[in-house]
Amino acid sequence: MRIRLLILPLIASVLVAGGCSGSSDSTVDPAKLQARLTEAKKTIDDAETITISLATKSLPSGVTGLLSAKGKGNHSPAFAGKVTVVTGGTSLGAEVVALDGQVYAKTSFAPVFLTIDPASLKAPDPASLLARDTGITQILAKTDKLTQGGQSRDGKDVLTTIKGILPGSLVRDIIPSAAADQTFAVTYRLDDADVLRDATLTGAFYPQGGDVTYTVVLTTSDTPVTIEKPARR
Repeated sequence: MRIRLLILPLIASVLVAGGCSGSSDSTVDPAKLQARLTEAKKTIDDAETITISLATKSLPSGVTGLLSAKGKGNHSPAFAGKVTVVTGGTSLGAEVVALDGQVYAKTSFAPVFLTIDPASLKAPDPASLLARDTGITQILAKTDKLTQGGQSRDGKDVLTTIKGILPGSLVRDIIPSAAADQTFAVTYRLDDADVLRDATLTGAFYPQGGDVTYTVVLTTSDTPVTIEKPARR
């Protein structure tokens, strides 16, 4: 009897701990999930400055495309940071400034900033990702088939997972080579204040490349950032 009394609390504690596991709850009203994503979008769209990281661990062999874009920007839109692309099987990193519809890059091979066409490298204009209406936050308002996943811990924070499906025509605004006629899986993680911690997108970003997964991290600040056209001497 004593052993049974000891086992019961142990089972109960395991079940409680499972509340922060990967278990899902598909019964949550999708409208409530959308309300949380809408709040997350508003927080980002209202910020003066956004720090963005858009990256994948690797690209399939033979694919030319974006490996990572990391930097700061605003909703004018403008961006300054570092972008790494893969082309010809080689990673190429560059300092990048993007504003007013132009993208300027300076690599280790060039002493000055040069105007480039990111679409030729299957990469986006990084500034365009920060536009309020057509940038990356639009996915938060346009995700289909929302379901709630499990909860997980990130340090002291408990994060809620929300999963859904994105049309390829929308994802193409992020990575221009994404297959417009296919769908992409997306997973968001939000904290208790409905602040987006990160998002992962998986699907056919490149022709004949199979599925690729990008992780997006957006953080905000109320301190404005000034980004100017680089000198080209």
